[in-house]
Amino acid sequence: MSVKSPLFLTLLLCFNLMFGQVEEVNPPDYIKTINFKGNTPETQLPILRLGEYVVLEFDALNGDEEDYYYKVEHFNHDWTPSILVKSEYMDGFDNQRIRNYENSFNTYQIYSHYRLTIPNAQTRRLKISGNYMLSIYNSYDELVFSRKFMIYENTANVGVSVKRSRDIEFIEEKQRIAIIIDSKTMQFNNPSRNVKAVIVQNNNLKTAIYNIKPQFTIGNQLIYKYDTETSFWGGNEYLFFENKDVRASNTGIQSIDLQDLYHNYLFTNFERATRPYTYNPDINGNYVILNMDAENPSIEADYVWMHFSLLPPTEDLKNRDIHVYGNFNNYTIDESTKMTFDESRNIYTNSMLLKQGFYNYKYIVADGNKGIDEGFISGNFYQTENNYKVIVYYRDLGARYDKIIGLGEGSSINISN
Repeated sequence: MSVKSPLFLTLLLCFNLMFGQVEEVNPPDYIKTINFKGNTPETQLPILRLGEYVVLEFDALNGDEEDYYYKVEHFNHDWTPSILVKSEYMDGFDNQRIRNYENSFNTYQIYSHYRLTIPNAQTRRLKISGNYMLSIYNSYDELVFSRKFMIYENTANVGVSVKRSRDIEFIEEKQRIAIIIDSKTMQFNNPSRNVKAVIVQNNNLKTAIYNIKPQFTIGNQLIYKYDTETSFWGGNEYLFFENKDVRASNTGIQSIDLQDLYHNYLFTNFERATRPYTYNPDINGNYVILNMDAENPSIEADYVWMHFSLLPPTEDLKNRDIHVYGNFNNYTIDESTKMTFDESRNIYTNSMLLKQGFYNYKYIVADGNKGIDEGFISGNFYQTENNYKVIVYYRDLGARYDKIIGLGEGSSINISN
């Protein structure tokens, strides 16, 4: 049985649900442009206030107009299954067919665009806060992909400030997060055990810092002033391109070509780790679907082969791989994002099928043993503008699930010492 088969993925999810932390399942190649958001333009990591809606959109490029179904599960703060039954966290039913879909219009690449909104007529309400997983299945009840999201109650104030590292070794490269949590409506019982914070940089759960406990308590105020425990590499501003007009060269695009589909060739990038930091406004790894000639980009934006190229860095990359990295695929690295070295041109190249729009991306180095090094090619600078979200979990005495009692957000644009 292939490790990429839907049956294997379903069995893997069932094992995780029963015995450990659940992980998101990435989609097959024919599923593209997964937009997952709440009432903000940011995609891939919805963090909703209780009572708000969440929207999932995706394209199926196989042209089969298949039926897809969704299921919603509730989890503890550490993404292990909660003991709640569906009726305790959901008003209505899941395992329903996604009824809202349209076929592409006036595009070279045919696709079906699916849209799911929760709450809806079948799933009328998600009743409690906490961690959730939205899973999409096909008509054979095979798991296609899954995505995490969170719902919070606004019962605690979460102050977030971004400061330079106090470690002289990393003072030019890292950013540390200071947090103050308080509440005028609830009393924290045994906060060192019952309150847990998660810090997320640029909506990327894969690099989040989990299970941060309060460092000090002053009355009902929880203080976090760690250094290493709440520090992130600063990284660098994202590179970007725009191809909302597919027939002309746009920002970041050197040339275009029309074959079976349009091909866009980006200007060749270079390593920035050894160069001084330069401020360059970005959208922190995100992307937006755009088509300047369309009324509805969701079904009128076309798919384009994007050709990336990178001059090789000076340092040796033996046993390491370079990948294109960003929120366009939920910060996943796989064979589709891997760069290949072209000896005849002395550059690394990659070709990726992406929907028209405005995209942030960067190049990262991956090592199977050491993980991902985001700064190897782009560099790490304390001045980099990053977005940080702090999610606060609380389980009171005798409670059966972890609430999310507050959400704080901060930016390093005004970083201080």
